[in-house]
Amino acid sequence: MYKKKRTRNGKNKYLLIIGLLLIIFSFCYHIQISRIAIRLFYFVENQIYKNNANQSKNLKHFGIPIPGKYAVHGIDVSRYQDYIDWKEVKKMKVDSIKISFAFIKATEGKCRIDRFFSINWENAKKNQIIRGAYHFYRPQVSSKLQAENFISNVKLEKGDLPPVLDIETLVTGYQVDNTIRGIKNWLKVIEKAYHVKPIIYTNIDFYNNYLTDEGLGDYPLWIAHYYQEKVRLNQIWYFWQHNDKGKVNGIKGEVDFNVFNGNMEDLQELCKK
Repeated sequence: MYKKKRTRNGKNKYLLIIGLLLIIFSFCYHIQISRIAIRLFYFVENQIYKNNANQSKNLKHFGIPIPGKYAVHGIDVSRYQDYIDWKEVKKMKVDSIKISFAFIKATEGKCRIDRFFSINWENAKKNQIIRGAYHFYRPQVSSKLQAENFISNVKLEKGDLPPVLDIETLVTGYQVDNTIRGIKNWLKVIEKAYHVKPIIYTNIDFYNNYLTDEGLGDYPLWIAHYYQEKVRLNQIWYFWQHNDKGKVNGIKGEVDFNVFNGNMEDLQELCKK
C-alpha cells in the first residue's frame, strides 16, 4: 500500500511539472508569435507602400513614394529652392498626380522677408496653383512684431489659402509657457487681420509634446511626418508634409511634398472667400 501510494504521488508531481512547463511554453510561444505577427504586418504594409507599380512610377518621376488614397498634392518652397519655373511645375503630371497647391515662405521673425517670396507668390497664382504663405516663428521674438511683419508683406486675395504659422523648435532657456502664449497671440492677431483661421504647421513630435493645448485645437493642422505610409496622429489634420526629398520639374534640387486630407472642393472651401 505505501509503495503504491508513493509511486502515484511521484507520477502526479511529474504530471504537474510537465503541465506547468507546457503552460509556460505555450505562453512564451504565443508572445513570440504575436511579436512576429506585428513585425510582419508593418513590414508588409511598408512594402506595399513602397513597391507597388504606381510607387515605382512615382519614384521615377518624383523621386519619392507618394502616399496613396489622396487626390490633392502640393509642395512648399522658400529661398532654398532658388528661382522656380512655375510654368513647368504646373505642367508636370504623372497619372493623376500633379501639383495643385503650394505653401510659400513669406517672413521670419520680426523683420525678415524671404527674398523669393514676391516672385513665387506672383508666379504661383499666374500659373493657377493655389497658394498659401507661411511665417517662420521665432519663440524668443515678440509675437506682435512677428505678426505685423507678416501682415505688412502678405496681401491675401480670393482663392488663397489661410496664413500659416511655422513652429518647429523651442529656444533653450526660454519657457514653454511663454512660447505657447506667443503662438496664441500671433494666431489671434493674424485671424483678426485676415478674418480667417490661420493654419499651424509643426512636426509630429513638437505637436505631441507642446501643442495639444485646448486653445489651439480649433486651428487647421499641417503636420510634418516624414517617410511614413500614413500619419500616426490621433488628431484631425488638413495637410501632411510626408517627404522632403521630392523632385518636381521647374525646381532645382529637392522640395517638400504634401497631401491635402480631402478633395479639391474641400481645399477650395478652405481658401479665402
